[in-house]
Amino acid sequence: MAERAEEEGRGTPGPHETRSADPVDWLDDGQQRAWRALQVMQARLNAALAGQLAAESDLSLPDYAVLVDLTDRPDGTARVHELARHLGWERSRVSHHVARMAERGLVRKERCKVDRRGSYAVVTEEGRRAIEAAAPGHVHAVRRFFIDVLTGEQLDALARAADRVVDAIDRLEETEGHLGP
Repeated sequence: MAERAEEEGRGTPGPHETRSADPVDWLDDGQQRAWRALQVMQARLNAALAGQLAAESDLSLPDYAVLVDLTDRPDGTARVHELARHLGWERSRVSHHVARMAERGLVRKERCKVDRRGSYAVVTEEGRRAIEAAAPGHVHAVRRFFIDVLTGEQLDALARAADRVVDAIDRLEETEGHLGP
């Protein structure tokens, strides 16, 4: 496209053109609508859930995500890099967030004895109490903002679509390595 723009005397590529030799496979209207709808839904849903948690507990939405991951494990323990992968966060973000949660007594950090560079996040009794207290309100909000506005068929379709996207990303990471920045 860049070559065509230059051949036609237009100079630089327009907003939907590229200087790359590879053509860009732009999204059609339906694809663009689906992509943007997903982004808006995710942002609005996260904001609504974060607001509910802030109003009814001392947990942030990221706190809640970390505590859910840890309390879903029998021993309440996870390597920081495992948390990063499960939460879709950078390792440094998880490490800093876990450190802040540790200051509040929700988790504790333990050094890995095998790999001295690694560390574990371990949920504390205070963390268990905090998520147990926050969970009923959070589940009510999840139902109110998400579950109850969709049909069972829509929820099943959404779950299948999400699983397919996550599986595709996992396969790409296996073949291409880390996909993030």
